[in-house]
Amino acid sequence: MAVTIKEVMTTSPVMPVMVINQLDQAVPLAKALVDGGLKVLEITLRTPVALDAIRKIKAEVPGAIVGAGTIINTETLQQAIDAGAEFIVSPGVTDSVIDAAIASGVPILPGVITPSEVMKLLEKGITAMKFFPAEAAGGIPMLKSIGAPLPQVTFCPTGGVNPKNAPEYLALSNVACVGGSWMAPADLVDAGDWAEITRRAAEAAKLK
Repeated sequence: MAVTIKEVMTTSPVMPVMVINQLDQAVPLAKALVDGGLKVLEITLRTPVALDAIRKIKAEVPGAIVGAGTIINTETLQQAIDAGAEFIVSPGVTDSVIDAAIASGVPILPGVITPSEVMKLLEKGITAMKFFPAEAAGGIPMLKSIGAPLPQVTFCPTGGVNPKNAPEYLALSNVACVGGSWMAPADLVDAGDWAEITRRAAEAAKLK
């Protein structure tokens, strides 16, 4: 059964944003995060193995909801869908990507930082959005300001979100989850310290 954008936004309070450099790290990393309670995983298409990582995690990690991030055009969108991505995350908004995603039926979490971008997506029927780059774009005060005239929109802030400020973001009425990479930094992944990643994921899962 296909996942909905509501499930993507509300299954876990934190969505791990994963940059996978080596394919053999994909499954143990995903298992470590899921074991810690973070089931919604965004695999960024920033590395050559990202699409294969999506396929492997989908096949070998029960319970994981696997999405693709850094979708910047219709080509990467189609590649992600073909790899089995259950949802799509984009750093920004273009008509071609949004329209193609809507046509595909795959849930999309498009990135915005301005009220105009939010209104443009509302016109297309999209009410769940990524606020990126969150801290650089004004952070919590900006989200409060956008939320006043546009309360029907729910956000997933990413970019500069960390264990210290995540609870403040999650306390906002228009924030359903946050995205971050602090649970699985590169040094822990390269060291294969899956136990520590699970511990950090468990801490993150308790944030809300």
